[in-house]
Amino acid sequence: MPIIGDNMVSVKRKNRSAALRLLQEEGSMSRKRLAEKLGLTPAAITKIAGEMLSEGLLREGDALPSGSAGRREILMELNPHSFCALGVLINLRQAILTALWLDSTVIFSEEISIPLSAPADETTEMLADRLLALITQHNLPQEKVIGLGIAVRGICSADGRTVIDSFGAFSEKRYPLCRRMEELTGYPAVMANNVRALFAAQMFLSHDPSVGAQFFLRCEYGIGASLSVNGQIWHGVSEQCAEIGHIPVIPRGGKPCSCGKSGCLQTISSPMAICEDARTAFSEEKTPLLWSRWKDRDLSALQPEDVLEAARNGDLGSCQIIDRAVNALASALKSVIYLFDPGKIILYGRLFENPYYLSRLLSEMREGVDTRHEVQIEKSAYNQQLEKRAAGLLAVDSFFRNGGEPLPGSN
Repeated sequence: MPIIGDNMVSVKRKNRSAALRLLQEEGSMSRKRLAEKLGLTPAAITKIAGEMLSEGLLREGDALPSGSAGRREILMELNPHSFCALGVLINLRQAILTALWLDSTVIFSEEISIPLSAPADETTEMLADRLLALITQHNLPQEKVIGLGIAVRGICSADGRTVIDSFGAFSEKRYPLCRRMEELTGYPAVMANNVRALFAAQMFLSHDPSVGAQFFLRCEYGIGASLSVNGQIWHGVSEQCAEIGHIPVIPRGGKPCSCGKSGCLQTISSPMAICEDARTAFSEEKTPLLWSRWKDRDLSALQPEDVLEAARNGDLGSCQIIDRAVNALASALKSVIYLFDPGKIILYGRLFENPYYLSRLLSEMREGVDTRHEVQIEKSAYNQQLEKRAAGLLAVDSFFRNGGEPLPGSN
């Protein structure tokens, strides 16, 4: 195992980063309290705080009450409007352009439709042009922008610079998205898989102090997941850790999946799959209740909520579709419990807003899991809210990790 030392610059950066994290997570506190929590000397904290006050990163708050005639301690707090971050979230057929302050408050957010499997350069240029226009429209000074976070579907390279495979967002593979966005916007960029970015945003906002493993499941167009160990997202050797949606649950003859295989979990349990199966089964004999409500309507507009409502009211075919989807997902999550022994499973996605679906899933999860595994399974407190923040928070997180210093490549 290599032994690596830290020079003074690195130590200073780590101390600044720790101070920023603590103030972001716990709120304002005195210099004395900050020094105690971080295990640093008062002199070290005074120097760090003085630097970040002069940079505008921190600001002084109220004075603490004092029981003596001595000088009262002044609270220090993060100045959230000192800097801001940009974000680009790229899903299938849709992108979200955002800017937010350091406390994740959204400055602007705009959804844009993007073509399916379009040339990457065309899509990237369109997104960069619109992002720059929004920056101008909202009068964001260039010196306040710390950088750009990019969250993209698919597999990213280990260095976070290249999209290895976007599974349909772009027409080509191995596209240097990070570098291209830097060239087009002039801002330094960091990039991650979209589900990992959502999970990172969840952890940034929740300030969950618990250690151990957590599993984040996103169930939207498809099914994605991310695993954290001791507060750090685990990537895996090939950057494909926690690809639960592509577990093959039907060995032969399953539906084709966007990953190129067939019979994957997301071809059964995703919202898209639920609607596809309902359209296939749609008939007066198999789905009588759904038939009575949709026989004169465009089935392409059918939503998972429509199938769930029919199932809740006893529509036989709809019940079978939902049962199959729930059972397959629950089975995969039980495997996660026994493989990783997580302390928490966080559910994220539109399906989990439906009480009928959520109760069915939680009920199925209780079957076959012994009492030694006391895993907490809950819907995200930020369900359906992270898309506007996740990409930008990638840049904020990098900024904090760098001790509030400019991201590499910035002015």
